[in-house]
This record gives sequence, C-alpha cells and structure tokens, in this order.
Amino acid sequence: MSAAPPDAHAITRASKSNLALAFIALPRVRRDDITVFYAWCRVIDDIADDPGQPVAARRAGLDLWKQALEHPVADESALAAPVRALRAKYRLGTEHFREIIAGVEMDLAAVSYATWDDLRLYCYRVASAVGLVSIEIFGYHDPGCKTYAVELGLALQLTNILRDVGQDFANGGRIYLPAEDLARFGYTATDLAAGRRSDAFLALMRFETERALSFYRSAAAALPPADRRSMVAAEIMRAIYGRLLGRMQRDGFHVLTRRYSLSRLEKIALILTTTLRCRFGG
Repeated sequence: MSAAPPDAHAITRASKSNLALAFIALPRVRRDDITVFYAWCRVIDDIADDPGQPVAARRAGLDLWKQALEHPVADESALAAPVRALRAKYRLGTEHFREIIAGVEMDLAAVSYATWDDLRLYCYRVASAVGLVSIEIFGYHDPGCKTYAVELGLALQLTNILRDVGQDFANGGRIYLPAEDLARFGYTATDLAAGRRSDAFLALMRFETERALSFYRSAAAALPPADRRSMVAAEIMRAIYGRLLGRMQRDGFHVLTRRYSLSRLEKIALILTTTLRCRFGG
C-alpha cells in the first residue's frame, strides 16, 4: 500500500504538473513521500489563490497551516498528519515550509515588484524553498546540492513567470516582472494590458530569459557528481523547463496570446534521456 494518502495522489494527479510527472523516475517510497509534500504545496497555493474567498479568509487558512505544521489543530486538513509524519521522517524543520507559506502570502496583495531583489525573494520562497525540502526527500549526499536547489528553483520560477506573463496580468493585474526592468526597456502596464508585443516587449523578454538561463547554468554547475542519481527528478524538471524556455525564445515570445507547453511525447523523451544520463553519466 502507498505511504502517501489517497488525497495526496489525487491532488498531484489533478495538478497535471511537470513536477508531478518527474516523480515517476523516483523509487516508490521517495515518490510517495515527495507526493505528500507536493500535494501540500498545491493546497497552500490553492488557498492563497482561491477567488471565492476574501483575503482575510485566505490568510486565516494559511495561518491554520502554520500551526498544523507543528501539532494537530482543530479543523485541520486531512493532509496535515501525513505532512507532520514526513517532517519527522526526514527531520525537516519548519523554516522552509514557512518560507513557502510566506511566498504564497505575497500573492494576496496586488502583485508587483520594484526590483529584481524583490522578485528574487518571491522566487526563493515559492520555488527554491520547495527545492530545499525536496532534496532532503530525494536523499542528497553533498551539501553543495543546496546551492543547486536554490539556483534551479530561481530558474524554474522565472520560466513560469515568462510563460504566464499574459495570464498573470489577466488574473487581477499581476505583474511579476520587476518594474525597474519594464522601465529600462520602455514597456508599461498599459502596454501589457493592451497585449502589445512590441520591440520593447521582446527586448524585455530576452533580458529576462538570459537571467533565467544564467540560473539554469549555475544549477548545472552546482550539481555535485555524487548526487546526479538522487537528483533525477530535479534534473528532469531542468530538462523540461529548459526546453520550454528555449521554445518560447525561438518562437518569439508569443506569451501574451498563448500558453506554451511540451507534448506528452516530448516530456516522456526528456524523462527517459535524463534518467539515463543521471544513471550512467554523459
């Protein structure tokens, strides 16, 4: 019987996420354990993004989870006990879990970021902190893997932001790209609202793409050879999202009118080739 509760598997399947797809390369026990953690991440994100609830109710839901990480509380989610058991099994502190909650709380306000440093904090919380918990579950050997997790998280989240520029603005006027970068290239919120794919927009997207690519390169350089096998799921994510970013770049960033994705066949091919590379080198 699976160690992950049925609710966790259901949440993971419903997400249709690239991250969930990458878990297939893991041994059964670690796959079940990461499924519990991923389901928790989805639940936290869904609480913060629930348009049917006022902001105060969403904050209350997140506050309840802050308590449930530590001990049983009234009206807690069915996922709470499995998450506490996961923490105990891997001796996980609450700091990264609380960082993730703090990250989704940043989405409760009108979203805009003045500088890259501001956006970097958000990316660290919602992606790098996820990676830092994940590598504990994957079972790393070299402490250098923590740098890998942080850099890869920044790369993946920036890729998400670039892919979803149009969709995020339609969802409450969210602009994740730093205001200083928009100003640098002469692109405005008014341009974004009008869906203008201008030269300024393309220059902005190329600039942010290079930033994301620099984090992909840093992550690749930071991955300790001893952890290539244990980080197979993370490396699958690097392959899938790196391919996705390259596709947007080659296609000229039509992100205001379409949502880029890879076909299931492409993903399967990347899973197979990445798994082989992690196991046998190359």
